[in-house]
Amino acid sequence: MTEDVTPEDFASDGPPEEVPAEAGASPVGEPAGGSGDEAAETADETEVEADELAVTTMALAERTLDLQRLQAEYVNYKRRVERDRELIRENATYAALAPIIDVLDNIDRAREHEPLEGGFKAVAEQLERIVTGLGLVKFGEVGDPFDPTIHEALSHIGTDPEVEVTTCKVVAKAGYKIGERVVRAAQVLVVDPVE
Repeated sequence: MTEDVTPEDFASDGPPEEVPAEAGASPVGEPAGGSGDEAAETADETEVEADELAVTTMALAERTLDLQRLQAEYVNYKRRVERDRELIRENATYAALAPIIDVLDNIDRAREHEPLEGGFKAVAEQLERIVTGLGLVKFGEVGDPFDPTIHEALSHIGTDPEVEVTTCKVVAKAGYKIGERVVRAAQVLVVDPVE
């Protein structure tokens, strides 16, 4: 990096010699009323100051751009970190809740057999509240329009005059998702509309 040029860099090695002047007389070769060297020196100093100002303004502009670039990089970095944290949290929740789905299936089968009672009922309800609080949502009902992104069709069981689109007629296993992420597709038997 080069050093800034200062007016002192252009100054002569020593102070200018003073020539005693008689009253009203000018030094030899100079017009009365001022020195030509002084006017030229003032013009040189003004030019040097203008150059210094231009160099300083350019340096300021460069530093401002550098600062703006660093700020943008930092904001992007913070966003990436937050996004990564959220993704890690979602993945950890997914990994923890995915195996519990089988337990929830067993609770559903027990309910289909007979109403839950006593301690088993309390434990089942507490487990369901906890997984719901963690974002696990159950889906898949009889009568839902078939959606291949969230349903797994185990079989077509014919046609039904009461439906207008392919519809879930039997839900073999409920589906579960966390947010928009499907943990397990609902396993269903579907019927088609009569054509």
